[in-house]
Amino acid sequence: MKRNVIRRKSIEPKSAGDSEPETRDGGVQSVDRALSIIETLAEDDEGYRLSDLAVRTGLSTSTVHRLLATLEKRRFVQFDRTESKWHVGAQSFSVGATFARRRNFAAQAMPYLRKLRDQTRETANLAVVDDESIIVLARIESREIMRSLTKVGGRVAMVASGIGKAVLATYSDEDVNAIICRQGMPRLTEKSIVRPGELFKELVTVRQRGYAVDDEEARMGLRCVAAVVYNDCSEPLAGISVSGLTSRISDEKLPVLGCIVREIAAELTLVLGGVLPPTQRD
Repeated sequence: MKRNVIRRKSIEPKSAGDSEPETRDGGVQSVDRALSIIETLAEDDEGYRLSDLAVRTGLSTSTVHRLLATLEKRRFVQFDRTESKWHVGAQSFSVGATFARRRNFAAQAMPYLRKLRDQTRETANLAVVDDESIIVLARIESREIMRSLTKVGGRVAMVASGIGKAVLATYSDEDVNAIICRQGMPRLTEKSIVRPGELFKELVTVRQRGYAVDDEEARMGLRCVAAVVYNDCSEPLAGISVSGLTSRISDEKLPVLGCIVREIAAELTLVLGGVLPPTQRD
């Protein structure tokens, strides 16, 4: 009598690429989620508990815990057992520092940021445009008491930033319109510029005086005065600014600070081998 033999088909193990769900834009879901966790942790120096991190990212607690375990092994995050909170790890800093090193002018700019801080007694900032946002590369804190608006590595919309508006003033109206269409004009405070017509009028003023002002447009109670640092093609390389409380940066003080920021930006431009545009040459 013949026995019925059940032959099982061999099952080929799927590769990670085959089984990994994709996001709507074609990205890898787990990578997208892991990066979301790192970005969320970077928002707050105090760190997050597991449950809070799950709420912030919109992921389940189990998913967040699994991803954190992997990220911790690679030192992209670290766990504080005393407070039961997760923080950004040393490897995240190492990877992120490459961005600043690639823009090797940051080290050369530090003496000028100190000079700017000392002459104005306000916090001095160096920032660049990245993906149509302003990202802070370096900062020299004021010796006065103030609430920092954006920490190093932080981002802010160009239309709501002093450095952002200074850079936008070097663009054509067509290019500015394109940025507005892609990113909109977020209302961050009651004084934010949210109408294109108002922004274009502001940019005309920026071009005339050579510096831009963020007048409580990103955060109430804070003002920022900024100017552009140019490359060898007279195009924006970076921007520098001073930021401080409106109680210290008064209306009367704005023109004085504007001249100081504009002059130091011009000095830094020349030191870095840049060329000032004709409108800003003596």
